[in-house]
Amino acid sequence: MPNPAHRGETPTIQGYRLVRVLGDGGMSTVYLAEQSSLGREVALKLMRPEALADEVSRRRFENETRTIARLKHPNIVGIHDVGRSGDGLPWFTMPYLARGHLGQRDYAGNEDAVRNIMRALLDALEYAHGRGVVHRDVKPENVMFDDGDRPLLTDFGIAQRRGYGSRVTAAGFAVGSTAYMPPEQARGEAVDPRADLYSVGVLGWEKLTGKLPYVAGDALSMALQHVQKPIPRLPHRYRHWQRFFDRALAKTPDRRFVDARQMRDALADIPAPPSGLSGAISDAFLAFRTRFRPLRTLAVLAIVAALGFGAWQGMRLWQANLDENVPTSADAAGLPSPNALPGHAAIVGEDSEPLFRPLPESPAERWLVSVDTQLRLGQLTGPRGDNAYDSLLAAWHADAAHPRLGASGGKVIDALAAQAVHSVQSGEYDRARDAIARADALTVRLAMPGPQEAAQRMRRKLADALDASADRALAVHDHAALQQLLAFGKGANLPATQLAALSARIAAMPKAGDVLPGPFGGLDVVRHGDALVGVARRAVSREDYERFAKATSRPATLCRERTSLLRIVKPRDWRSPGFKQSAGDPVVCVSYADAAAYAQWMQKQSGERYRLPRSGEVASSGGGGERHVSQWLDACSGGCAKRNVVGGSWRDGDNSRALDADRGYDDVGFRLVRDE
Repeated sequence: MPNPAHRGETPTIQGYRLVRVLGDGGMSTVYLAEQSSLGREVALKLMRPEALADEVSRRRFENETRTIARLKHPNIVGIHDVGRSGDGLPWFTMPYLARGHLGQRDYAGNEDAVRNIMRALLDALEYAHGRGVVHRDVKPENVMFDDGDRPLLTDFGIAQRRGYGSRVTAAGFAVGSTAYMPPEQARGEAVDPRADLYSVGVLGWEKLTGKLPYVAGDALSMALQHVQKPIPRLPHRYRHWQRFFDRALAKTPDRRFVDARQMRDALADIPAPPSGLSGAISDAFLAFRTRFRPLRTLAVLAIVAALGFGAWQGMRLWQANLDENVPTSADAAGLPSPNALPGHAAIVGEDSEPLFRPLPESPAERWLVSVDTQLRLGQLTGPRGDNAYDSLLAAWHADAAHPRLGASGGKVIDALAAQAVHSVQSGEYDRARDAIARADALTVRLAMPGPQEAAQRMRRKLADALDASADRALAVHDHAALQQLLAFGKGANLPATQLAALSARIAAMPKAGDVLPGPFGGLDVVRHGDALVGVARRAVSREDYERFAKATSRPATLCRERTSLLRIVKPRDWRSPGFKQSAGDPVVCVSYADAAAYAQWMQKQSGERYRLPRSGEVASSGGGGERHVSQWLDACSGGCAKRNVVGGSWRDGDNSRALDADRGYDDVGFRLVRDE
């Protein structure tokens, strides 16, 4: 099915008015469109039917487009909308950027501009790669400029090409996508983020020098050059970039920069170009050497002859002035030292100087690249032979002096520390011990600041995790868990002061069956569910309650039925319950509210967490004096209009009753419990 644009027809896109065609290629047609709902201009890309021939590929395209739309970065062109045309062809919209693309601009020789553009692209790629998105087609035509002249990367990996599009220069050279394509992509292999870094390197070379590193007449020849030809040498004036491009354009991904951040850092470290007199002399010398190459042999012969004549004249002068001891040091002060480094008065040397040679490749490099990849995939210690821990050890065996070994070791130890902390929090102490043992082994083997600092961070994090786990275990009085924590802390060589403090807390922790000192004859420690509570050994006495009533001026609650005439004629309350009591007998004729108020008062007086017992925490009556009494509970019935009591009394043998909460009873008292 041909594209409607090729038939001279205007496609139907609901919600948009297509104004004109901005570009037409083998994959899609791009229109300037107006979004009806917002009245804004957008660029609308309509895919060609041959690019997405079936429904499966179209749905995959739409899913990929939605993934790209989630990328929000100042150097990435966003996607506004996605949909299908009246013919069922997928489309998406993005901002209309009228200032053109990078391929239309000439930055040759403008090193600052090239650095800034590459830095912006690497920022965008670092963000995208961190979210699992690989561009696959970084080239100048995919770098647009907004109204602020800011470079923005577009066309993120949407509908990976089946063939290679190309653009053609005035000389007829094909320099399309293959001109920026890394060797592994040209071979049809799977690509990762380092493929994008290669493309940025090619783009940077082109913008810096004004031409591509490889030139060919067709796409296939171009791809073969990327695969087979060695990295070319930069023109003399850009030699300070050579190391950077030698790594950016490495044939295999393992020899390139690890990620966009590392490449951006290396970009910032490129030395400044020669300036002043040295730069001028260097350029002049290069121009002379290039333009007058046929005279080189003659010039060399002339120089040799001049040197010979100079030597003969020098011998004559030396003989004539031997007795006068010349030349003096003052006369020789202006002569250059044989060992002096090239300066402003020297001509910059040849490309063989160490500064401009490619960096030697360490055998550890590929293992360190694997470390980063495996950490991203969560392969810390497994599977066997394909994990970050094993790769780091392999790198150490290959090159123990590699400059990145310490940083990679620190990353692995940080990951092991996170694993150990998580294992402590979940009670998997054997797994935590394994992670710690591995981290300690790396620290000893590498013996570098990075791993050593990471090991110290690990101990601090483990100490914090131990304290947090101990607090949780102490809150529920889990003695067995605390003992496990203590044993783990000793094996992990955590601070002795911390372990001593934990031991003291464990020793002070109450256990079921203990009798704790306190009011009401002490407290019996009992386990209720997962918690321990201290239950008062006796009920609150008349003497106890009297202190509370005087301190709070709490009025006495009446202790008769509301309908009883005696309630008025002969009222009863906790002071006069209708029978004789001593000061130590359980207080009765108090309501549920009175008992709850007493518990709150005790909390304030003692600073301890006193309250009324809940169901199941006490089961017996509060004996005392000649009469047994029931106990108020912090439990209710009948929509909480009534409160429960527990234990038989001298009036009622029923072990559980529901009573009115706002009056007192002469056979109901209360006791307290304390949360431990």
